[in-house]
Amino acid sequence: MAKISKTELIRLQKKFQTDALIGEQFGITRQAVHQLRKKYGIDSVIAKNEERNDDIVTLYKDGKSGTAIAKKYKLSVSQTYRIINDAVGGAPAAKKPAKKAAPAKKVAAPAKKVAAPAKKAAAPAKKAAAPAKKAAPAKKAAKKKK
Repeated sequence: MAKISKTELIRLQKKFQTDALIGEQFGITRQAVHQLRKKYGIDSVIAKNEERNDDIVTLYKDGKSGTAIAKKYKLSVSQTYRIINDAVGGAPAAKKPAKKAAPAKKVAAPAKKVAAPAKKAAAPAKKAAAPAKKAAPAKKAAKKKK
């Protein structure tokens, strides 16, 4: 991991704002920068954006969809709902009711057919035992002796 001091990370965070941009400067991933922030106890700059978060919650309460809000603020949909849920107090945000579909017609289920008990088939007849192999013909043995 890159050697970035706490004071340097705070300075970079003010300049670049995001972990991804800081990571690009040092050739490391945004996740590595995130780990450094957590190690040093530094909060994300974006998490501190209370005015933006308040606007998101207000728009959502006014009926705007989470997807539309996410596009407006260039956030992921999940991040948008996380902000909304945090503002509500941890409870998941209530989703808008889906459009009601036309009621389905009730169709009677077809009656189940009960299978008649199967007749027992007669046991197959036992096969006769195969005849034993015949011994070698005696004629061949007799010819060999002559």
